[in-house]
Amino acid sequence: MEKIYWIILVILGTVLIINLIGYLSMWSDKRRAIKKRYRIPEKTLFMIAIFGGSLGSILGMKHFHHKTKHWYFKYGMPAILIIQIILVGSLVYYFSK
Repeated sequence: MEKIYWIILVILGTVLIINLIGYLSMWSDKRRAIKKRYRIPEKTLFMIAIFGGSLGSILGMKHFHHKTKHWYFKYGMPAILIIQIILVGSLVYYFSK
């Protein structure tokens, strides 16, 4: 039983890190936009969200007022988060039987 706690701890740590990366990527891209420097590709921002950083990306968008007018970010990031919540909920339900 103790092994499962380590697995959960590793998963939660990984999710925390990828969400921190999502948040910081929005901060970095906003800063680069203000300074008119090379930007982080939108594809990269979405990939970070898809790999688990959607909540951090959404929080970064809101906090830094970045990409909030682009419909594909405004609706795409929350859609990714909802899909991830459904997938995790389904996995928890399946493995809790």
